[in-house]
Amino acid sequence: MGPIQDVGETTCRSPNNEMLKKLVFENWKSFRYAELDIEALTVLIGTNASGKSNALDGLAFLNRMAQGKDLQSALAGDPQILPLRGGIEWAALRPETQFTLQILIGSEDERTDYLYRITVETLPRVQLVAESLDRIRKRPRTDKNPYQIHLFETDEVAADSPSITARLYNEKSGTPKEMHRSTSILGQLGGLTSLRKDITEGIDRVASILEEILILDPIPSKMRNYSPLTEYLYSDASNIAGVLAALSDDEQHQLETTMSKYVSQLPERDVRRVWAEPVGKFGADAMLYCEETWVSDQKAEIIDARGMSDGTLRFLAILTALLTRPEGSQVVIEEVDNGLHPSRSGLLLKMLLEIGDQRHIDVLITTHNPALLDELALELVRSVVVAHRDPHTGDSKLTVLEDLQALPKLLASGPLGKAASQGLIERTLERAS
Repeated sequence: MGPIQDVGETTCRSPNNEMLKKLVFENWKSFRYAELDIEALTVLIGTNASGKSNALDGLAFLNRMAQGKDLQSALAGDPQILPLRGGIEWAALRPETQFTLQILIGSEDERTDYLYRITVETLPRVQLVAESLDRIRKRPRTDKNPYQIHLFETDEVAADSPSITARLYNEKSGTPKEMHRSTSILGQLGGLTSLRKDITEGIDRVASILEEILILDPIPSKMRNYSPLTEYLYSDASNIAGVLAALSDDEQHQLETTMSKYVSQLPERDVRRVWAEPVGKFGADAMLYCEETWVSDQKAEIIDARGMSDGTLRFLAILTALLTRPEGSQVVIEEVDNGLHPSRSGLLLKMLLEIGDQRHIDVLITTHNPALLDELALELVRSVVVAHRDPHTGDSKLTVLEDLQALPKLLASGPLGKAASQGLIERTLERAS
């Protein structure tokens, strides 16, 4: 983990060129076709069953696949991971039996992007249909007519074939290589030492970015237990104490200072300090503690995670993820303000922006909370994406709020949270369909 510095004022940065830029859904769950541009902070809103969770599941599938899970397990789960919502049966938009996910990823070289695309069949069996990875290199002094090559792409395959042919870039027609259809080509090629350098660089870049996606869904009841010392935070944040306690002394001090800065503002400025420390005879497990007081001249009382509120624990989980994930990561949080009092929405948003900017962590959140939307500055409206249903087909769609022609009129009627809570945004989208 890099050094934790004190973060400054809220900023609005442009998307990080080194991370995820765009996700495209084709026949994925409730989406016929939709594009999701990913900003430094992306706020996904919409009514129930509009498609928000389905969009996040697309990222979860890509993350699992990049971690080496076979396609079946990435959808249906296995002993280590839960199935995605709907499992295999609902992965493709009915009555389709295939889905495609496409993702655009930047590189450290701002002139180079990688475009990855995978098509998976769900019936009669889960298997790979097509997959490709392109390198897109912008020409000097212009973004027009970028130079694009297929680092690998697959040939058409018969439905009953147990293997698929991937053609690896060789400046000609591509070197054919027979691959299994149960796992991604990206995963099968990863780690091979016989590949060309440009192919290896592209595969490593895409795989590493997808692997670093954290789908965070803190479960306070699990956070109250003792947890083993570990390096990375679990998706349910059950090991938060173990992550904090496993840091070096310098890292713990830096992180504790930053955490206290935000957490002290959470209730009524009664939490003075938050930390974790090893416990037990062998010191292999840890417990989360905080020091709090309600009266300024009163002696602070130490309580452990078992006595903390659900809202406080969820807030700490988000804060820990932002402070301990590798720089350049993507953190995805569904219902980010669940359990948090509306009066603290501004604090939550400030924390996401400040730490995300300082540590180059991109954050994608969903919310139903009008108070949080009201806290968004005008320049952040471009980061708000509305999930909604097409009134004619029922398919889910994603619309950037800034693209609405009626947006000035909508904002003139009151704050964004009010427009969302009164259904004005959905009605505007329906009229525009």
